[in-house]
Amino acid sequence: MHLPLYVIDAFADRPFAGNPAAVVFLAEWLPDATHQAIAAEHNLSETAFLVREGAGWRLRWFTPTTEVALCGHATLAAAFVLATERGEAGPFSFATRSGTLTVTREGPLFVLDFPADPPHRVADPPAALARALGATPGEVWKARDWICVFDDATAIAALAPDHAAIAALPDTETAPDGSCVVATARGPARTIATAPGERGVDVVSRYFAAKVGIPEDPVTGVAHTQLVPFWVERLGRARLLCRQASRRGGLLTCEMAGERVRIGGSARLYARGEISLPD
Repeated sequence: MHLPLYVIDAFADRPFAGNPAAVVFLAEWLPDATHQAIAAEHNLSETAFLVREGAGWRLRWFTPTTEVALCGHATLAAAFVLATERGEAGPFSFATRSGTLTVTREGPLFVLDFPADPPHRVADPPAALARALGATPGEVWKARDWICVFDDATAIAALAPDHAAIAALPDTETAPDGSCVVATARGPARTIATAPGERGVDVVSRYFAAKVGIPEDPVTGVAHTQLVPFWVERLGRARLLCRQASRRGGLLTCEMAGERVRIGGSARLYARGEISLPD
């Protein structure tokens, strides 16, 4: 059995940046243990599996340790492959555990349309959260994940968390896969030159996901379904330029659209090939 395979750097405008995702096309679903074994073999944040379903696709995502209910960068990667490698015209429609997700191509960007997940303030956060991060946030909010708000972008860059302690944190009630931790701050707006138009970064963040087998995720669409509602209200603007400040790093253009979040990013092909499995 030979399965088409692509590796895409999502939310990346250059090689070796953004978040790499594997994209695998299937004629029909394999046993879940095989999906998981393939994802573990790739050892990327997510491997996306696609099966044709009507005019669209059924899409599932696996980390090296588990299947997850929602993933942004691997969805962007799947749309990128369909557009650039398979010659399909968008918009792209994906049936998923989180409902129908669409991706449109808008110039150089692929724009995800995801459900918003607004956080609420936590008056008495667990003390283990600050200990796991190695720093005390000014505020803690909660949606799917723990949202830790710091005073400035330098505090985000300086974090050196204890990933085992993060994996042991209590889950939130709305996290089907296990609660992860988002650290965020207002960006140093107008001081970081970024294309297009030399705009400043509005929001910076990092995402720690040891709960699902990823110590630090390089660029995370799911984090921004939670961050964008928070920062749109706090900053008083509907559109944001967000930077995930991981070692690889990535830019996301985000905006609120009713109860949805639109998350745009570019992508680059890293590799194409095939997976060989026994029949």
